[in-house]
Amino acid sequence: MEEENNKQEEEKDDRIVIINNIDSGRKDDDFRRISLYGDIEEKISSDIVSLLMYFSDTAKGLEYKNPEDPESELIEITKPIKMVISSHGGSAADMFSIYDTMRVVRENCDIETIALGKVMSAGVPLLAAGTKGKRKIGANCRVMIHSVIGGYHGSLTNMENEIAEIRWVQDRYVKCLANETAMSQKQIKKMLRKQVDVYLSAEEAVKFGIADEIV
Repeated sequence: MEEENNKQEEEKDDRIVIINNIDSGRKDDDFRRISLYGDIEEKISSDIVSLLMYFSDTAKGLEYKNPEDPESELIEITKPIKMVISSHGGSAADMFSIYDTMRVVRENCDIETIALGKVMSAGVPLLAAGTKGKRKIGANCRVMIHSVIGGYHGSLTNMENEIAEIRWVQDRYVKCLANETAMSQKQIKKMLRKQVDVYLSAEEAVKFGIADEIV
């Protein structure tokens, strides 16, 4: 009986795997990545704003001047943030909360935006808000710009009030795009006056300054 128990213990020991010294090869920068996939709404906006602020606060670090020599001089570095975007758009208000946070954060560290699949409507200013020279777009990604969409029912006074608000949102959307791209407000308004969804290829997105590089 005792021999059988010992044999079972040995078999258990054989199944133990020591992982303490395993190096996954994953760089620290891999953890400083934000994914904005899907509609831009309050929950995802809250998560992204929190991550942007956290990554900004932890951007400063030290590394060896010669990474292969642990005895070389330590230098201060600023770690960038990578933000992958693939979205049909969503709430303008929640987009503005991310956009304004990006504007503050990029003063402290670079934000590399990467557009994949589709970047549309409210997602476009976020792609463009990346650090200039570090905004990438997939070769097959589609970018779409259109007028702000809103709906309301109620008294005439309230409807007029809501229309005024929609105009304000549209105006801010145009100004943000103009500030971040090579397009003027006049050009953007001309696009929007067509009252149709304006689709752009990756090449056109780079031409208009929405992105810098096709990947």
